[in-house]
Amino acid sequence: MLMEATSPNTEDILEEEGDEIEDEGEQLFGFEHNDHDDGSDSENDCEQNFQIDENGHENDREQLFEFSANDHENNAEPVLEVNVQDHGNFGKHALEVKGNYDEKGSLLMLVVEDSEEYNEQGDITRSIDNQCSTSQNKHYPPPVVSMEFESYDDAYNYYNCYAKELGFAIRVKSSWTKRNSKEKRGAVLCCNCEGFKTVKEASNQRKETRTGCLAMIRLRLVESNRWRVDEVKYEHNHSFDPGKAQNSKSHKKIEAGMKRKLEQTVDVEVQTIKLYRTPAIDASGSGSVNSCGKDNGNNAQLRHLRLKDGDMQAIHSFFCRIQLTNPNFLYLIDLTDEGQLRNVFWIDPRSRAAYNYFGDVVAIDTTCLSNKCEIPLIAFVGLNHHGQSILLGCALLADETLETYVWLFRAWLTCMLGRPPQIIVTDQCKTMQSAIAEVFPRAQQRLYLPLVMQRILENMGRLRDYEAFHSVLNRTVYGSLKADEFENAWQNMIQHFGIQNHVWLRNQYEDRERWAPVYLKEMFLAGLFSSQADEYVIPFFDGYVHEQTSLEDFFDIYDLVTEKKHQTEALLDFESREYSPLLRTSYPYELQLSKLYTKEIFEKFQGQVEMLSTCVSISEVHVNGPIITYMIREGEVGTLTEYRNLEVIYDKATVEVRCVCGCFYLNGYLCRHALCVLNYNGVDNIPFPYILSRWRKDIRRLYVREIGSNTVDISNPVQWYEHLYRRAMQVVEEGMVSQDHYMVAWQAFKESLNTVRLTADKHV
Repeated sequence: MLMEATSPNTEDILEEEGDEIEDEGEQLFGFEHNDHDDGSDSENDCEQNFQIDENGHENDREQLFEFSANDHENNAEPVLEVNVQDHGNFGKHALEVKGNYDEKGSLLMLVVEDSEEYNEQGDITRSIDNQCSTSQNKHYPPPVVSMEFESYDDAYNYYNCYAKELGFAIRVKSSWTKRNSKEKRGAVLCCNCEGFKTVKEASNQRKETRTGCLAMIRLRLVESNRWRVDEVKYEHNHSFDPGKAQNSKSHKKIEAGMKRKLEQTVDVEVQTIKLYRTPAIDASGSGSVNSCGKDNGNNAQLRHLRLKDGDMQAIHSFFCRIQLTNPNFLYLIDLTDEGQLRNVFWIDPRSRAAYNYFGDVVAIDTTCLSNKCEIPLIAFVGLNHHGQSILLGCALLADETLETYVWLFRAWLTCMLGRPPQIIVTDQCKTMQSAIAEVFPRAQQRLYLPLVMQRILENMGRLRDYEAFHSVLNRTVYGSLKADEFENAWQNMIQHFGIQNHVWLRNQYEDRERWAPVYLKEMFLAGLFSSQADEYVIPFFDGYVHEQTSLEDFFDIYDLVTEKKHQTEALLDFESREYSPLLRTSYPYELQLSKLYTKEIFEKFQGQVEMLSTCVSISEVHVNGPIITYMIREGEVGTLTEYRNLEVIYDKATVEVRCVCGCFYLNGYLCRHALCVLNYNGVDNIPFPYILSRWRKDIRRLYVREIGSNTVDISNPVQWYEHLYRRAMQVVEEGMVSQDHYMVAWQAFKESLNTVRLTADKHV
């Protein structure tokens, strides 16, 4: 049944979850209709021909990208074209750059060079144009968030071609139009195995082909009149059948509707992805979007990295050295039109694999930029299962303009297979925040609390009663339990110290919902926002990079820093597995998590269990069926002469518990107040939803990239290589756990190699 809804942005959302119909583009009464199955459709009926017991992304495969610079005459085409070709004869796909090889023919660098193309208004835009081909040798890159297309048809055709290449069919799950208009504003394209048939549909004699598959892309028409990918899901829960997919209606439309257009393509073997640089214009129209307090000059002439003698050689030597020891190391270089180095981004495979475990909350560390260090370093940082910072990518930036940050975030997101984090923590740079909103439209942006507090104290350093202000500020920020309590305390503070008219401080207050803990209790922050003033996350390169650290020195210590971090994590893993803590209470929660959590996280939780003694009383204040609201009377830490009341909501039916202090969302473990309520209700074990896998010590984390697919095409040598390589790397990671593991892995490799050679000899 066709549903109509009214949204605040005055758009009508018209959705129907059906299958395909033959005439997809037809509209009735101004409504956009979705696809329906009919008897002639021979879709993928989800039979597996080669099953692999590993979950992952279907399109998690590498391709060979050749980046070649073309002339930009008459503004007809962008300077850079990224050509995706098939080189199956080599047995693997690799990243390649024309003209950048050493004397042995080895790859030196991957270059991404943005060019500019102006529209009628003089704006510069960025998009991705895709053309479909019937060639079997052509490969389509997986969809990623922030991809843009000239039209809806271009976006549909791209996803359709991509699906055809992998071996599945697509359909339009839903679409929506503008109110009182037939103009399409958005759509969701999904795998044909999405959802399940209704009871009425299932009553016919046709074979069930749906499996509830989640693979999809969400498209939205943006202000530039381009279609942007807002959301991507890669996971399929069925095998691919390219033969049957070829006969699906969506792929038949390629052959029927695109054939004439494809015949006019100059080179049907090559897919061209055109990259455009986005404009940098502020509200005043001055041409600068930099809100970070730095003058970047005229944006028409984009800046380049300021390199000293030997810096370019240091960069080149570093990348060559890393690639020799780590073939899956990836870096991207952004050049100006004159060939000058503008931005550099790099990431190692361990970081890409770690993102699978700890990519829900990511911080962007701009310490070097803020402190005006000699190297313009920016780092993507996460928290591991020990609560320590881990590196998720690095970059050197020429400036802090919008287009630079957009380039960086898109490069990073592409390396993460288009899976954005849920929470992004940054400093207070408005330009960066604008770029995040463009590239990660669904991610929540938050400001790093310790940095905000540090800057407040620095700006208030001249206050006569500075020490008293410091104390009141900490109590206001960390001691407030509810929003109105924080706001009242803030107003009392600025009145008491006579700083009501301080403009900078007023701006911080207006942005309070991005940094004050009292507003952040509905989202998981993995410990990046502590409820204590003296707790904060140490930056990844803290103590190693200083204001005068040169680029050459940085690359010299980079390996040492990362290796030391990896060794520290391995040591902590070992200590946690062997750790048998001394229990300090008789509560069963302490014993339960001592067997599950890593040492560092358990000791923090143990502190909460010990402080259960400060909860002096508990009383019911409201009952609504199974949901009960309790009031916990707690003595202030360090003294029992001052008390405060905390509200805890408990659902007996689902065993859900939520405290007003928000400790679980801020730190990742239950607080003493929630434990008090569980104990009061006779719940002896912490409910499973409150035991997070990210803190567990019994989970083996293999820092190799995902297998990527449950199914391998046994006729495709490229997929053979990808699958065998990643499986082998899993054995390598397991073999590094101990000497015994190493000996077993080595023996298994030798036996496997002998078996393979015997098989090969039989076919000679």
